[in-house]
Amino acid sequence: MNFTHAELRSLGEDQALFSSLAAMEGVTYREVASRRTYRFELDGAAYFAKVHYGVGWAEIFKNLTSLRLPIVDASNELEAIRRLETLDVPTMTPVAYVCLGANPANRHSAIVTKELPDTVSLEELFLTETVSAPARRKLVGEVARLTKRMHEGGINHRDLYICHFHLRRGTLESSPDLYVIDLHRAQCRSRTPTRWLVKDVAGLFFSTFDAGLTIRDYLRFVRRYSGKPVNRALREDAAFWQAVVERASRLYRNEFGDLPPAIEAMI
Repeated sequence: MNFTHAELRSLGEDQALFSSLAAMEGVTYREVASRRTYRFELDGAAYFAKVHYGVGWAEIFKNLTSLRLPIVDASNELEAIRRLETLDVPTMTPVAYVCLGANPANRHSAIVTKELPDTVSLEELFLTETVSAPARRKLVGEVARLTKRMHEGGINHRDLYICHFHLRRGTLESSPDLYVIDLHRAQCRSRTPTRWLVKDVAGLFFSTFDAGLTIRDYLRFVRRYSGKPVNRALREDAAFWQAVVERASRLYRNEFGDLPPAIEAMI
């Protein structure tokens, strides 16, 4: 159902809202033929908009022949946000949504979320700041907790990298305040298939290979995510964790070549 919160009512509703967002100027973060993601400001507040212009039948058929459901509009992201809210996983706050047209190939849609103020992605944090060992332990534990809650709630992210966890500044040393973002490709089910759990966790591991984590950090993730003592988790779920490490390593080698020496020594 389309909606526009009061703070964005000046942009209109339904077709007027979509037209306003499609024409809006702002800082573009990603733009492809079928979609644009950008940041804009209105009345002193900042927002992110994701505008979908229709994916075309070729893209739909390509996904279907690969046994994947195509993402044809912004409803997928809105559904994932609502599901995370019910699971008490902090995420973005939607303030406007519009979806127009019955034809899935040409459907126009958009979603607007409030900017998360004073936050930094974990990727940027590890690249630009020195994170103490105690703070690193807290971050790893919280990422594992939120990932586990998301997966147990039937959601897999499909782009679960540390850049999609945002930390509110000032909370690192006490109790990390993390948010999960960029849910464009997330899938919602009653139960998440194992292969998608592997993909998500492998993506996380891959994206941390240059973050300076130690073997203790990775084992802490295993313990918190599995809810079991490490030895038991690695014994009972050996196939799962082996698949995670193999996929994460393959992703890194395909992207960058050889694994970092520290990671190579761990595995």
